[in-house]
Amino acid sequence: MTERAMQEPTLLLLTALADAPRHGYALIQEIDAISGGRVRMRTGTLYGALDRLLQQGLITVAAEEIVDGRARRTYALTDAGRGLLAAEAERLRSVAAEAQRRLGGAAVPRGAVPRGATA
Repeated sequence: MTERAMQEPTLLLLTALADAPRHGYALIQEIDAISGGRVRMRTGTLYGALDRLLQQGLITVAAEEIVDGRARRTYALTDAGRGLLAAEAERLRSVAAEAQRRLGGAAVPRGAVPRGATA
């Protein structure tokens, strides 16, 4: 594979849009939920990433409305975005399966950090 792995913010954004279109604030909340509170995306980071994903054709603006005098855009995954997310999910599944195989199938407690490693 010549392409590099998807960056976590991109993975989280595409995942948050996989089941339904969402506006910016809803995306921030969804990313927080998906990551179990581990990732809190800042507004500037979110909108920069959304602009990049729009330019790449991975998401689209599904709706625009004015709410309390402010413009609100709702974003949705494109077919290209859905395909890229599916490919990344398969890549991660494959790597995780290999890690489990090499660990001898032993389950590692969630949140456990091996001695000498950093989280």
